[in-house]
Amino acid sequence: MKNLILFLSLISLQFCSQVQKPKSMENTTKNNPYYSRTDKTKLSVSNSEWKKILPTDLYYVAREADTERPFTGKYNDFDEIGEYYCAVCGNHLFRSSSKFASTCGWPSFFEADKEGVSYKRDSSHGMERIEVLCKRCDSHLGHVFNDGPEPTGMRYCMNSVSLDFERDKK
Repeated sequence: MKNLILFLSLISLQFCSQVQKPKSMENTTKNNPYYSRTDKTKLSVSNSEWKKILPTDLYYVAREADTERPFTGKYNDFDEIGEYYCAVCGNHLFRSSSKFASTCGWPSFFEADKEGVSYKRDSSHGMERIEVLCKRCDSHLGHVFNDGPEPTGMRYCMNSVSLDFERDKK
């Protein structure tokens, strides 16, 4: 009986911690009047407004600094060639040539678009980290660490749900 209770408890915890799978980009951007891959104007949108516009999983990661579970994001084991954008506002963030297999459970890059990201000290969860934010909409993307490969030595550990991808045209 104890084993059954333990098993059921573990199953319920797993369901509670799951982030919903991202919806297609069309669904994410269709009702988002702030999404643009060309407009670089800084956005000042309230979280209550973002909550009305964004899919639930994206809202909690991007606006409440939640984190997807490791090894669950659509871009973790992904090696297409192209560009990565902010899923909230469309701002350019990364080029696929800076992506590498870090085995940390989240998509990782050694270099970000300097015009695309900003940084903020993060002392949450009893750790000292550097949070990476979209420079245009201030959405949470992930964190950056100094244990990445050359040439930068940096590891931008990002949440897949916070990213949109566009393949290079052939």
